[in-house]
Amino acid sequence: MGISTATVRAVNGLTARWAGVSEGGTAFSGAGVWPLLAYLADGAGGVARTELAETLGLPAGQAAQSARELLAAMGTMRGLDTALGLWTQRTLELRKEWETGLPVDAHGVLTGDPVADHRALDAWTVKRTGGLIDRMPVMLTEGTQMVLASALALRTQWLSPFHEVELDTAYQPWAITARMGLRRSSTVLDRVGVADTPGGHVTELKVLGNNALDVHLLLGEEGMTPGQVLGAGVDILAGRRAVVPGPQLPYGNVGPGLQVEKVRSPRPQPPSLEVTTAAYTMNASHDLLKLDSLFGLTTARDTSRGHFPGISDFPLAIGSAKQNAMARFGALGFEAAAVTAFALSAGGVPELRYVTTRISAAFDRPFGFLALHRHTRLVLMAGWVTDPLPLPEYDEDDEW
Repeated sequence: MGISTATVRAVNGLTARWAGVSEGGTAFSGAGVWPLLAYLADGAGGVARTELAETLGLPAGQAAQSARELLAAMGTMRGLDTALGLWTQRTLELRKEWETGLPVDAHGVLTGDPVADHRALDAWTVKRTGGLIDRMPVMLTEGTQMVLASALALRTQWLSPFHEVELDTAYQPWAITARMGLRRSSTVLDRVGVADTPGGHVTELKVLGNNALDVHLLLGEEGMTPGQVLGAGVDILAGRRAVVPGPQLPYGNVGPGLQVEKVRSPRPQPPSLEVTTAAYTMNASHDLLKLDSLFGLTTARDTSRGHFPGISDFPLAIGSAKQNAMARFGALGFEAAAVTAFALSAGGVPELRYVTTRISAAFDRPFGFLALHRHTRLVLMAGWVTDPLPLPEYDEDDEW
């Protein structure tokens, strides 16, 4: 089952808007939130239904079907594991029309003991993310009637691995401590390109995985915000921003961190693309209710009354909405995970005879990334790198 272009653009649109309000180093998954909002919209009424539909970018009546198609398609992507879970109090009666739209094995039970229930939800989280995340980001109370959660975990190995080196950077916060850099050389010049955006030029580098899960690194001009840079990346995926690819770039400093030059060589060589970037591992936690308008939850979080008549006759409101996310970019590959939960409650000198072209791309100051499925262009994880990994201490006899 495929994903419609409208759904991909809707999910990626949420990712771009989330990036626009992000601050500091972070990782987040709009694809982890969107299907939950869709199922909630399907069961919502009144103003809450309208707000959720506006956030989704699709009519509420289409939301559940789009969520089912999205989850089904994600389930067929190599290297990606996804799951949706629903837990309810035994006394909470759900509307059959809503419940039957969920995966058949999704429904579990809340005992009413917050400690025991959290242990069970944490065990589900560990299992569904392969241990990348160990705790369900949910606030449980004795009054919690229902928990709706999603999990996704993605892993890919680079088609062309990097070599670990010390990162050479003049960016002062990073230069104070030796950082782990990654370097590789390629003859495929169109992996890099430059886009002209309203906020400034953005350099895009595609790092391809062996299972069609790729990571696009994005470096903007100094002063550009994470939202501007990551938003440009989403626009590039949607075809709203043109990219001038490596083979068509002129000589000189042609984009952020990007230089094209003629170099001499002792023998004939094809043009090359030399890439340097930073290794990183990050963990992030997000309270979605602090951004309630972004996620269409302003009315739905009002616990003085119910907002989901399509889910149950019992009055339900959003008591908590959170996401835990992680991402790791290394020499051999990339892995990331996100769990989202809603709780509803009351570089010799040889003779140089030949000339060739060399493109050098350096991601040596804060940059963004989009992890996506190559064929659908669905963004699964996004983030902003501000604190790369430190360079490990090696013995004198060790080699990098």
